[in-house]
Amino acid sequence: MRTRTPIDRWDLSIRKQDRVLEVGSGHNPFYRSNVIVDKYVNDNTQRCGDIKIFPHQQFVLADGEHLPFKDKEFDYVICNQVLEHVENPELFIREICRVGKRGYMETPSLIGEFLFPKEVHRWVILDIDNKLILFAKDLVPGNYKNNYGELFLNYLPYQSLPYKLLGLTEGELMINRYEWEDSIDFIINPQDKYYLSFFTQKWDRTMVEKLFPPRNVFNEIKKVCSSSYHLVKGKIRQRLTRGKTCVPLEQHHLKNQNSLP
Repeated sequence: MRTRTPIDRWDLSIRKQDRVLEVGSGHNPFYRSNVIVDKYVNDNTQRCGDIKIFPHQQFVLADGEHLPFKDKEFDYVICNQVLEHVENPELFIREICRVGKRGYMETPSLIGEFLFPKEVHRWVILDIDNKLILFAKDLVPGNYKNNYGELFLNYLPYQSLPYKLLGLTEGELMINRYEWEDSIDFIINPQDKYYLSFFTQKWDRTMVEKLFPPRNVFNEIKKVCSSSYHLVKGKIRQRLTRGKTCVPLEQHHLKNQNSLP
């Protein structure tokens, strides 16, 4: 079940002693992960660059729909920007929950997919009623050809403080952030008119307030202050981790081979 909505992927409920698995880490692995899994080693079609890995991490070549791990082998499972790619999301989600006790699932939202669509994405996803609602992208009306990713992914996050604060204060606007324990509630290609309407109809005020509940002035100021504090913490974290760089997977394997007796 859902436990909370983190501010971002740096706000996860990972304990110091937790054994952490990351599925589909690609070119941007999370430093806290102990084991990383990826399905494609030499094919970057599904990601933005070659696989990278930190020196302390173990790499496992595997399909997220068939993970080679025991039940509940990991305390925490990170799955960042992967679910929208998979062929069988039901099997994928059930495997994630089988091998992990808790975890974090992050995907583009429906609006995010409109702003920076990827041809390789199979699903558009919304977080409604603490459930991840997946809908096949080719069934959703709309224009997915105009990709504004250069603006929303590569420019504003690095150049605009107001944009950074928008992403933290209205976190679900472009990204679904779902932290869970034991299981993930989800629906695939809903037929119920209530869920279906979010993907196929114009949003009215009721629908908007369902996804983005209104806040009073006090909570609005509190949200802005906490988000600003989180940005400052992020800058400090970047300075502290400057020496902790990940390397290409081939370089990591070569180093390990050379260290063998």
